[in-house]
Amino acid sequence: MKKLLLATAFSALSTSSAFADIKVGILHSLSGTMAISETTLKDTMLMLIDQQNAKGGINGEKLVPVVVDPASDWPLFAEKARELLTVEKVDVIFGNWTSVSRKSVLPVIEELNGLLFYPVQYEGEESSKNVFYTGAAPNQQAIPATDYFLEELGVEKFALLGTDYVYPRTTNKILEQYLKDKGTAEGDIFVNYTPFGHSDWSKIVADVVALGADGKKVGVISTINGDANIGFYKELAAAGISADDIPVVAFSVGEEELAGLDTSNLVGHLAAWNYFQSAEGDANAEFIKTWKATMGEKRVTNDPMEAHYIGFNMWVNAVTAAGTTDVDAVRTAMYGQKFPNLTGGMAEMLPNHHLSKPVLIGEIQADGQFDIISQTDEVPGDAWTDFLSESAVLKSDWKELGCGMYNTVTKSCVQIKSSY
Repeated sequence: MKKLLLATAFSALSTSSAFADIKVGILHSLSGTMAISETTLKDTMLMLIDQQNAKGGINGEKLVPVVVDPASDWPLFAEKARELLTVEKVDVIFGNWTSVSRKSVLPVIEELNGLLFYPVQYEGEESSKNVFYTGAAPNQQAIPATDYFLEELGVEKFALLGTDYVYPRTTNKILEQYLKDKGTAEGDIFVNYTPFGHSDWSKIVADVVALGADGKKVGVISTINGDANIGFYKELAAAGISADDIPVVAFSVGEEELAGLDTSNLVGHLAAWNYFQSAEGDANAEFIKTWKATMGEKRVTNDPMEAHYIGFNMWVNAVTAAGTTDVDAVRTAMYGQKFPNLTGGMAEMLPNHHLSKPVLIGEIQADGQFDIISQTDEVPGDAWTDFLSESAVLKSDWKELGCGMYNTVTKSCVQIKSSY
């Protein structure tokens, strides 16, 4: 694999290797419980790579996708990541959805100095030297959504429903503390976790309804992931619960997930993301047009697709600027990279490996699209939350401090490698 993109120094003997392809690893589940969400991200990457190759690749080099299927199997993610880096010798990886899959991959990419672009909202409390987090941190999704419930909808009791893994548990730990700091009583917070692929939601929905028996307004904050969302929303509809009765705001339900549901009974429920297909603007209109022309008129766009769109284009520009696909050089070139997002603003990669992103709250419509009812300016992603005492003193700055977990009180780097 050729690393140096500037061919001037190569001899005639080495010319053939000088124009070796750039390999792009795609690490998304194409089978199993997460395929409902991740297959689209594989398709997105293939479209973006085709577009870049149509422009001449990067400095004349063709991009070659290397697709693997970790099959919603968390240990298999680590095996496939190692395969991509050691056997396929890819230059970059775009992949993962769940945090448990990302945590599985972390020790591999840190050991081998790989580079991962991770496109999905997550729980924060992490900043790896080898990951660029192009999805939302809690302060770019979970906290603003909770504020909307408190300030706009008057919610007094909260049901925090999540799939049983690190993202929902950590996010809800943050939200529980945030709600208590805002004056919500511990008894007014109901927390429940279910396995991936969970299908029997009748008792849980009944428990949520019972939470409002005293007449207080109840709201659901959902970190349910994958195809379990189908059963959850079907049970809500079967129980006759409308958004006026008990509003739900979801962090892992977007246009793709709604495409498989009868949304007529879900109208008015909410989702918090940083992008919706319904966002107006020329860039988004062009992105949607290209996507539908490539994949079919019925295919929808969603937030993690935009995260890959931004991350991929930033990576292309960083490789171009660095003149190499070498991970250390590209990492340095990534800091301060700016690229227009699809909602009309400008994304910027920060020294903590997170993006600045707007926060959008959308209301589900009968056609499975979202009416955007709230949108902020760009919010800088925060790797370490301000709402847990042990994290409030931490910061990440890989550019100047060379540390993803820096204690601002002791002025020391706590650790370089991630906690797995």
